[in-house]
Amino acid sequence: MKARNGNQRNKGGRSNPSSQPGTQEQQEGLIKLFEEELKDIYWAEKHLTKVLPKMAKAASSEELSRAFEEHLSQTQNQVSRLEQVFSASGLKVAAKTCEGMEGLTKEGDEKIEEHEKGSIRDAGLIISAQKVEHYEIAAYGSLRAMAQLLTFDDGAELLQETLDEEGETDKKLTQLAETINQEAMYEAEEEN
Repeated sequence: MKARNGNQRNKGGRSNPSSQPGTQEQQEGLIKLFEEELKDIYWAEKHLTKVLPKMAKAASSEELSRAFEEHLSQTQNQVSRLEQVFSASGLKVAAKTCEGMEGLTKEGDEKIEEHEKGSIRDAGLIISAQKVEHYEIAAYGSLRAMAQLLTFDDGAELLQETLDEEGETDKKLTQLAETINQEAMYEAEEEN
């Protein structure tokens, strides 16, 4: 497969580095940043495979619980896809603790602890899940753009696939929120 700019690829799925814009030092700096951020989102996705079952169990809405379970399966595939991105980019698969994702999932835990099972908790879980989705969308969008610039074309395609999935999950959560938020409002009124 040829790189985007028509140059033949070398090891790591990249075109000849001398044909890329910027100095060698700039290219190496961007590759290092790409690798660091890839390790970060890899840890985040692996962490989510542990968090999503808890969220599914905490949800009272069967539809929300099912959405979390479906996203778990998708997330497991995304972990494998990230491993392919590492390989396609000539990088070693490794994880680095993602402080951002850790903080976002702690917020989800707080929603579970602070609210009894019901629509209000479900509304809080959706908010927490959408914060996670937006974090992932930002990470995958930036990583895809870096991969394209570095002519890691195979990696860029894989990252785009995940970016598309995260966007679809976010839309699904928004649709669920429309119904669940209404239920939460009625639930709150009944409590008063």
